[in-house]
Amino acid sequence: MATSTLLSLPASDLPTTVATASVVVSITVFVALLCACLVIGHLLEGSRWANESIASLLLGLCAGLVMLLVTKWKRSRILTFDEELFFIYLLPPIIFNAGFQVKKKQFFRNFSTILLFGVLGTLISFCIISTGSYFLFKQIGITSLKIQQYLATGAIFSATDSVCTLQVLNQDETPLLYSLVFGEGVANDATSIVLFNAVQSLNLSHVKAMTAIKLFGTFLYLFFTSTALGVMIGLLSAYIIKKLYFGRHSTNREVAIMLLLAYLSYMIAELLSLSGILTIFFCGIIMSHYTWHNVTERSRITTRHAFAAMSFISETFIFLYVGMDALDIDKWKRSDASVGTTVAASGTLFALVMVGRAIFVFSLANFANFFRHASDAKIDLRQQFVIWWAGLMRGSVTIALSYNQFSTSSSKEGAFMITNSIVVVLFSTV
Repeated sequence: MATSTLLSLPASDLPTTVATASVVVSITVFVALLCACLVIGHLLEGSRWANESIASLLLGLCAGLVMLLVTKWKRSRILTFDEELFFIYLLPPIIFNAGFQVKKKQFFRNFSTILLFGVLGTLISFCIISTGSYFLFKQIGITSLKIQQYLATGAIFSATDSVCTLQVLNQDETPLLYSLVFGEGVANDATSIVLFNAVQSLNLSHVKAMTAIKLFGTFLYLFFTSTALGVMIGLLSAYIIKKLYFGRHSTNREVAIMLLLAYLSYMIAELLSLSGILTIFFCGIIMSHYTWHNVTERSRITTRHAFAAMSFISETFIFLYVGMDALDIDKWKRSDASVGTTVAASGTLFALVMVGRAIFVFSLANFANFFRHASDAKIDLRQQFVIWWAGLMRGSVTIALSYNQFSTSSSKEGAFMITNSIVVVLFSTV
């Protein structure tokens, strides 16, 4: 596993002392920006027009512009992003907290509909975006992408980001809508990443009729084995804490063992080439349902707030970095694309996202309504529209998958796809 790099300047270009000082300065500035994001987010609490995610993006843009001016238009980033950093350190707390904090009664009451949107809907969106980009990109003049890259693009842009919407929706006032948007968002992220991993594992040098079946089979294997692993480790944590009763001596040990076992579930899944996202999500659900009730009252309060704080900081970090990276001069130069081509490509991708989501949300919602007999349990047209709108936003998972797919390539196509991902994320969020 590669070690994540957080140096603002290549260490090989600087003496050891200077390189260390550069890292300290960079991290200090970035932490200060994170603090500023928290303060601005607090001041924007309750605003209908902006939230912490948008504040982080805009602050990142401003910081990137300042960096460009200071470095005389050479670079805009304080830290250098590595997708390993995202997948190993930043994403696990976000997904685990989502599973740990989920309202299980509403979640499992609407579980079939959530899976319908989050799994089948994501597959439909994946097919539409992959196929649409394959045909429409050629009309724009982009002809150098391979089939596997088009499929990866479908998986990348199928990943939604419902964080912004959830900050507007009220869980108590609209429990059904909140549950569907939240549940679908997590299931969608997991499904997108599983699809992305499945695409990476395929050998598409010789495309056959069995390729689609093999892709679907790989998806099912990753989905169910990852879920089973998360459930097993969640139950194991409940058993260990109940039998050993850590709380009689130390609250710290209870909290630490829960945190470490959750992270261990993610790492074991990654080690076995499964979906760590799905594993740690279901591990979080099981821990909140069983393990949480076996710890002391002080540990319950601590875990709730600690896990939420870790998730919050990770999300803020990602949005702040995306704002800075949007002004990366080297990436824009390397993509070697005109403004018109960039606008056309990002516009095409976002249009495909809108069309794909509309097709599955409205059709699957009406299909689900057919089996919902109570009138208050049906998803009406207004709610369907909100679910459609909520899933149009693209965020951290889209950025991370885009880096994972295209950053290893030094070609202009790789830089072009990353810049388009950033444009879509900025536009759809703000």
